[in-house]
Amino acid sequence: MNRETSIRLLNQAVADELQAVHQYMYFHFHLADQGFGPLSMLFKRIAIMEMGHVERLAERVLFLKGDVEMRLAGPVEKITDPEAMLAKAMAMEEESAAAYNRAAQECAANADAASKQIFEALVNDEENHFDQFEKQLEHIRRYGPAYLALQSFGEGEPEAGGAK
Repeated sequence: MNRETSIRLLNQAVADELQAVHQYMYFHFHLADQGFGPLSMLFKRIAIMEMGHVERLAERVLFLKGDVEMRLAGPVEKITDPEAMLAKAMAMEEESAAAYNRAAQECAANADAASKQIFEALVNDEENHFDQFEKQLEHIRRYGPAYLALQSFGEGEPEAGGAK
C-alpha cells in the first residue's frame, strides 16, 4: 500500500466535507433568519453529519501516519434563495459521491481496503443527503411558495409538552 496516495485522497475528502459543513451552516443561518425552520434544521443536521465524516477521515489519515489538512475545497457561496440553496447542495452531494467512488476504486487498486470501505460508506451517506435535498426541492417546485410559507408557522411558539 502506498500510504501517501491514501492520505492524499483522504485529505481531499476532508476538504470537501469541511466545505459542506461551512456551506450548509451558512444556509442554515439564512433559512432560520427567513423563518424556514424545518429546512434550516435539515441543513444543520446534515452539516453535523458532515462533521462526523471529517472526524472519520481524519482518524484514518492519522492512523496512516499522515497530517490532517484542515482546508476548505473552496469559498462559501452567498446563496440566500431556498431553491438555489437546495440545488447547490444537491450538486455538492453528487460531486462528492462521484469523487468518493473514484477514491474507493483508487484505494482498492492501492491495496487499502480500510480506506476503500470509508469511501464506500461516505458514498452511501452523500447519496442519502442528495435524496433529502432533492425531495425538498421537488416539494418547493410542486407546491410553490406555499410550501415554504407553511414552514414559518409555529415559529417562536413552545413545542408540544413544553412550558408556556
